[in-house]
Amino acid sequence: MKLLIKNPKSVITCSSYGKPSKRGKEMSDVGMRYQVDILIEDGIIKDISHDIMDDDADIFDASDKIVLPGFIDPHTHLIFAGTRENEFAMRSRGMTYSQIAEAGGGILNTVGKVRETNKPKLRQQASKYVDRMLSHGSTTIEIKSGYGLDFKNEIKILEVANELRDQSIPDIVVTFLGAHAIPPEFSDRRIDYIDLITKELIPYISKKKLADFCDVFCDKGFFTIDETREILQVASLHGLRPKLHADELEPTGAVALGIELNAVSVDHLEKISIEEIQLLANSDTLAVLLPSVPAYLRTTPAPAREMIDAGCAVAIASDFNPGTSMVDNMPTIMWLAICLNKMTVEEALNAATINSAAAVGKSSVLGSIEVGKQADLIISNAPDYSYIPYHFTHNTISHVIKNGKLLEFS
Repeated sequence: MKLLIKNPKSVITCSSYGKPSKRGKEMSDVGMRYQVDILIEDGIIKDISHDIMDDDADIFDASDKIVLPGFIDPHTHLIFAGTRENEFAMRSRGMTYSQIAEAGGGILNTVGKVRETNKPKLRQQASKYVDRMLSHGSTTIEIKSGYGLDFKNEIKILEVANELRDQSIPDIVVTFLGAHAIPPEFSDRRIDYIDLITKELIPYISKKKLADFCDVFCDKGFFTIDETREILQVASLHGLRPKLHADELEPTGAVALGIELNAVSVDHLEKISIEEIQLLANSDTLAVLLPSVPAYLRTTPAPAREMIDAGCAVAIASDFNPGTSMVDNMPTIMWLAICLNKMTVEEALNAATINSAAAVGKSSVLGSIEVGKQADLIISNAPDYSYIPYHFTHNTISHVIKNGKLLEFS
């Protein structure tokens, strides 16, 4: 099957020119090309050049449209039950994250609801979120567990994620986040819960191939540096690549630990230190920033400007979840990254594509428009790429191409 995209106004490739990601000043280059067509065959980009002719290809006339790589959302918690707008209202009255958790809110609020919800209902709701994300251009989505916090319910969430991977149009990347919080029944038995994760859950998940990554919420009030190291070392031995929730609430040394453990990414980073920024800049670990979270929490955003200027490879993600980020589309995340994290439009676009691909270990096949890569593209009616985050409330995407298949949304 061949598809030929003819006459686009511009093609924004986000090419990393053979590197796994872009860092520092490289993030200012979005790889603009003009007067080129794109030939796709069997889901793979075969040619990007002037005036391509192929009598066997279906033709899509992209006149007056721009073409971009599909967005990649590398950090979500989209399998959940219930909503937490009451906590949003609490924050509007000045309550903090910790105060809300002490009042029975936070992660454990959602855990209780997920435990009461069966797989079909979880899958039905999550599928709607995935479809909506696709309509806003997300062609690859990472999904974490972490709202089960016992063997039965963590596996239930991971099985739903894998069913979505089999049934959804976007590519789904699955992350085990059993170390999201200590569940109430283990509140005075932390060691026993960590044993459950390391001795039962991780071996089972690895054997059944239910996840690609293992994540730990390493922060004040959640999991310590030593606990995180233990969990992620076991995960690595079982073939699950490490990720960390790091330095969201306090600077804990989680970034340095992530680098030590060769983590694919460290995520959040609102409280990252200057010293850890430099460590990150000198490592292969991606920084994944979640711009909507400090907006919801009314806290200071991660210092993206300082990180990029130091030479870090920065990605952005929605962190879509019911408590601190009910944002399910990447154009809004780009807008927040530009306005709150002081990124440029070009940096935000690379952060949502090629660098987000690197944050899920897929930048060799996704995240940019290059010959040989998977044909995951966005076709937009926007006059130029800056318009997408500028007018983020207006979905300019008319079509998405996923694995070479043309999908219409206008």
